[in-house]
Amino acid sequence: MPATAPFTARALLLDMDGTLVNSDAVVERCWRRWAAEHGLDAESMLKVVHGRQGHATMAVLLPERPMEENLADNRRMLEWETSDVDGVVPIPGAPAFLASLADLPHALVTSADEGLARARMDAAGLPMPSVRVTAECVGASKPDPEGFLKGAAELGFDPEDCVVFEDSEAGIAAGRAAGMRVVGVGPRAAGHAPDAHVRDLEQIRVEALPEGTLRLHFAD
Repeated sequence: MPATAPFTARALLLDMDGTLVNSDAVVERCWRRWAAEHGLDAESMLKVVHGRQGHATMAVLLPERPMEENLADNRRMLEWETSDVDGVVPIPGAPAFLASLADLPHALVTSADEGLARARMDAAGLPMPSVRVTAECVGASKPDPEGFLKGAAELGFDPEDCVVFEDSEAGIAAGRAAGMRVVGVGPRAAGHAPDAHVRDLEQIRVEALPEGTLRLHFAD
Protein backbone atom coordinates (compact mmCIF):
# COMPACT_ATOMS: atom_id res chain seq x y z
CA MET A 1 0.00 0.00 0.00
CA PRO A 2 1.46 3.42 -0.89
CA ALA A 3 1.78 6.18 1.65
CA THR A 4 -1.51 7.91 2.31
CA ALA A 5 -2.65 11.43 3.09
CA PRO A 6 -2.34 12.62 6.70
CA PHE A 7 -5.06 11.64 9.14
CA THR A 8 -5.80 12.59 12.70
CA ALA A 9 -6.15 10.84 16.04
CA ARG A 10 -6.28 11.63 19.75
CA ALA A 11 -4.06 8.76 20.96
CA LEU A 12 -1.72 6.08 19.58
CA LEU A 13 -1.62 2.42 20.62
CA LEU A 14 1.67 0.71 19.81
CA ASP A 15 2.47 -2.96 19.41
CA MET A 16 6.05 -3.89 20.35
CA ASP A 17 7.57 -6.83 18.42
CA GLY A 18 7.88 -6.01 14.73
CA THR A 19 6.53 -2.50 15.32
CA LEU A 20 8.97 -0.85 17.74
CA VAL A 21 11.46 -3.68 18.24
CA ASN A 22 12.91 -6.17 15.77
CA SER A 23 13.04 -9.39 17.77
CA ASP A 24 12.65 -11.77 14.84
CA ALA A 25 15.98 -13.52 15.47
CA VAL A 26 15.00 -14.44 19.04
CA VAL A 27 11.45 -15.41 18.10
CA GLU A 28 12.76 -17.71 15.39
CA ARG A 29 15.35 -19.35 17.66
CA CYS A 30 12.89 -20.03 20.46
CA TRP A 31 10.04 -21.24 18.29
CA ARG A 32 12.33 -23.50 16.24
CA ARG A 33 13.42 -25.07 19.53
CA TRP A 34 9.79 -25.63 20.52
CA ALA A 35 8.88 -26.97 17.06
CA ALA A 36 11.70 -29.52 17.25
CA GLU A 37 10.40 -30.75 20.62
CA HIS A 38 6.97 -31.39 19.09
CA GLY A 39 7.94 -32.64 15.64
CA LEU A 40 6.43 -29.65 13.84
CA ASP A 41 7.62 -28.09 10.60
CA ALA A 42 9.37 -24.92 11.69
CA GLU A 43 8.97 -23.05 8.40
CA SER A 44 5.19 -23.47 8.37
CA MET A 45 4.97 -22.68 12.08
CA LEU A 46 6.90 -19.42 11.79
CA LYS A 47 4.18 -18.04 9.52
CA VAL A 48 1.65 -17.99 12.39
CA VAL A 49 3.64 -17.22 15.55
CA HIS A 50 3.68 -13.42 15.29
CA GLY A 51 1.25 -11.22 17.19
CA ARG A 52 -0.37 -13.71 19.56
CA GLN A 53 0.51 -14.81 23.07
CA GLY A 54 2.51 -18.04 22.96
CA HIS A 55 -0.22 -20.28 24.36
CA ALA A 56 -2.69 -18.99 21.75
CA THR A 57 -0.23 -19.84 18.97
CA MET A 58 0.28 -23.30 20.46
CA ALA A 59 -3.47 -23.84 20.49
CA VAL A 60 -3.58 -23.05 16.76
CA LEU A 61 -0.69 -25.41 16.01
CA LEU A 62 -1.81 -28.26 18.30
CA PRO A 63 -5.59 -27.85 18.52
CA GLU A 64 -6.20 -31.17 20.29
CA ARG A 65 -3.71 -30.53 23.07
CA PRO A 66 -5.05 -29.58 26.55
CA MET A 67 -4.72 -25.88 27.25
CA GLU A 68 -2.93 -26.63 30.53
CA GLU A 69 -0.03 -28.02 28.51
CA ASN A 70 0.01 -24.94 26.27
CA LEU A 71 0.09 -22.67 29.31
CA ALA A 72 2.97 -24.65 30.82
CA ASP A 73 4.92 -24.47 27.56
CA ASN A 74 4.11 -20.76 27.32
CA ARG A 75 5.80 -20.21 30.68
CA ARG A 76 8.90 -21.98 29.38
CA MET A 77 8.80 -19.99 26.16
CA LEU A 78 8.66 -16.71 28.10
CA GLU A 79 11.71 -17.78 30.12
CA TRP A 80 13.62 -18.59 26.93
CA GLU A 81 12.65 -15.35 25.23
CA THR A 82 13.26 -13.10 28.24
CA SER A 83 16.77 -14.47 28.75
CA ASP A 84 17.70 -14.21 25.05
CA VAL A 85 18.02 -10.67 23.70
CA ASP A 86 20.83 -11.37 21.22
CA GLY A 87 19.97 -9.53 18.02
CA VAL A 88 17.11 -7.47 19.49
CA VAL A 89 17.31 -4.02 17.89
CA PRO A 90 14.96 -1.07 17.37
CA ILE A 91 12.90 -0.84 14.21
CA PRO A 92 14.43 1.97 12.10
CA GLY A 93 13.01 5.29 13.26
CA ALA A 94 11.68 3.91 16.57
CA PRO A 95 13.91 5.98 18.89
CA ALA A 96 12.94 9.29 17.26
CA PHE A 97 9.31 8.23 16.91
CA LEU A 98 8.97 7.40 20.63
CA ALA A 99 10.85 10.57 21.58
CA SER A 100 8.29 12.58 19.60
CA LEU A 101 5.49 10.94 21.62
CA ALA A 102 7.00 11.63 25.05
CA ASP A 103 4.36 14.19 26.04
CA LEU A 104 1.54 12.87 23.84
CA PRO A 105 -1.12 10.23 24.60
CA HIS A 106 0.21 6.79 23.72
CA ALA A 107 0.35 3.29 25.15
CA LEU A 108 2.16 0.02 24.54
CA VAL A 109 -0.21 -2.88 23.78
CA THR A 110 1.78 -6.10 23.48
CA SER A 111 1.29 -9.85 23.66
CA ALA A 112 4.52 -10.04 25.69
CA ASP A 113 4.35 -10.10 29.47
CA GLU A 114 5.84 -7.27 31.52
CA GLY A 115 9.20 -8.98 31.98
CA LEU A 116 9.67 -9.77 28.30
CA ALA A 117 8.49 -6.32 27.25
CA ARG A 118 11.02 -4.65 29.55
CA ALA A 119 13.83 -6.96 28.42
CA ARG A 120 13.25 -6.24 24.75
CA MET A 121 12.63 -2.51 25.07
CA ASP A 122 15.79 -2.21 27.20
CA ALA A 123 17.83 -4.30 24.74
CA ALA A 124 16.66 -2.04 21.91
CA GLY A 125 17.45 1.10 23.93
CA LEU A 126 13.85 2.29 23.83
CA PRO A 127 11.89 4.00 26.65
CA MET A 128 9.02 2.02 28.13
CA PRO A 129 5.72 3.90 27.78
CA SER A 130 4.18 4.73 31.14
CA VAL A 131 0.83 3.31 29.97
CA ARG A 132 1.04 -0.28 28.81
CA VAL A 133 -1.19 -3.31 28.38
CA THR A 134 0.82 -6.53 28.60
CA ALA A 135 -0.16 -10.20 28.56
CA GLU A 136 -1.00 -10.19 32.27
CA CYS A 137 -3.60 -7.47 31.73
CA VAL A 138 -5.91 -9.33 29.36
CA GLY A 139 -7.95 -12.51 29.32
CA ALA A 140 -7.75 -12.99 25.55
CA SER A 141 -4.83 -12.70 23.15
CA LYS A 142 -4.80 -10.82 19.87
CA PRO A 143 -6.68 -11.07 17.47
CA ASP A 144 -9.16 -10.38 20.28
CA PRO A 145 -9.52 -6.57 20.65
CA GLU A 146 -9.40 -6.59 24.47
CA GLY A 147 -5.86 -5.24 24.72
CA PHE A 148 -6.45 -2.28 22.43
CA LEU A 149 -9.76 -1.46 24.08
CA LYS A 150 -8.04 -1.49 27.48
CA GLY A 151 -5.27 0.74 26.15
CA ALA A 152 -7.81 3.28 24.89
CA ALA A 153 -9.66 3.20 28.21
CA GLU A 154 -6.43 3.66 30.19
CA LEU A 155 -5.64 6.76 28.13
CA GLY A 156 -9.22 8.04 28.44
CA PHE A 157 -10.16 8.03 24.76
CA ASP A 158 -12.88 6.39 22.70
CA PRO A 159 -11.73 3.60 20.35
CA GLU A 160 -12.56 5.62 17.25
CA ASP A 161 -10.15 8.33 18.42
CA CYS A 162 -7.21 5.92 18.58
CA VAL A 163 -4.82 4.68 15.91
CA VAL A 164 -3.07 1.31 16.25
CA PHE A 165 0.47 0.60 15.01
CA GLU A 166 0.90 -3.11 14.21
CA ASP A 167 2.99 -5.51 12.13
CA SER A 168 1.12 -8.83 12.32
CA GLU A 169 -2.09 -10.28 10.92
CA ALA A 170 -3.39 -11.01 14.42
CA GLY A 171 -2.59 -7.51 15.63
CA ILE A 172 -4.16 -5.79 12.64
CA ALA A 173 -7.29 -7.91 13.09
CA ALA A 174 -7.38 -6.94 16.78
CA GLY A 175 -7.13 -3.24 15.97
CA ARG A 176 -9.91 -3.48 13.41
CA ALA A 177 -12.11 -5.45 15.82
CA ALA A 178 -11.58 -2.66 18.37
CA GLY A 179 -12.99 -0.16 15.87
CA MET A 180 -9.66 1.60 15.38
CA ARG A 181 -7.68 2.62 12.32
CA VAL A 182 -4.46 0.68 11.83
CA VAL A 183 -1.05 1.73 10.56
CA GLY A 184 0.78 -1.36 9.34
CA VAL A 185 4.53 -1.37 9.97
CA GLY A 186 6.95 -3.49 7.96
CA PRO A 187 6.62 -6.27 5.39
CA ARG A 188 4.36 -8.60 7.41
CA ALA A 189 1.69 -5.91 7.66
CA ALA A 190 1.52 -5.09 3.97
CA GLY A 191 -0.68 -8.03 2.98
CA HIS A 192 -3.38 -7.46 5.62
CA ALA A 193 -5.00 -4.24 4.37
CA PRO A 194 -4.09 -1.73 7.12
CA ASP A 195 -5.48 1.77 6.72
CA ALA A 196 -1.95 2.98 6.00
CA HIS A 197 1.33 1.16 5.59
CA VAL A 198 4.92 2.24 6.25
CA ARG A 199 8.17 0.40 5.61
CA ASP A 200 9.36 1.42 9.09
CA LEU A 201 8.95 4.26 11.56
CA GLU A 202 11.24 6.57 9.60
CA GLN A 203 8.30 7.05 7.23
CA ILE A 204 5.95 8.61 9.76
CA ARG A 205 5.86 11.92 11.63
CA VAL A 206 3.45 12.86 14.40
CA GLU A 207 2.40 16.51 14.66
CA ALA A 208 0.68 17.75 17.80
CA LEU A 209 -2.01 20.29 16.94
CA PRO A 210 -3.03 23.05 19.39
CA GLU A 211 -6.44 21.54 20.23
CA GLY A 212 -4.87 18.24 21.35
CA THR A 213 -5.31 16.35 18.10
CA LEU A 214 -2.45 14.37 16.60
CA ARG A 215 -1.84 14.53 12.85
CA LEU A 216 -0.01 11.59 11.30
CA HIS A 217 2.11 12.35 8.25
CA PHE A 218 3.22 9.49 5.98
CA ALA A 219 6.33 9.83 3.83
CA ASP A 220 6.67 8.38 0.35
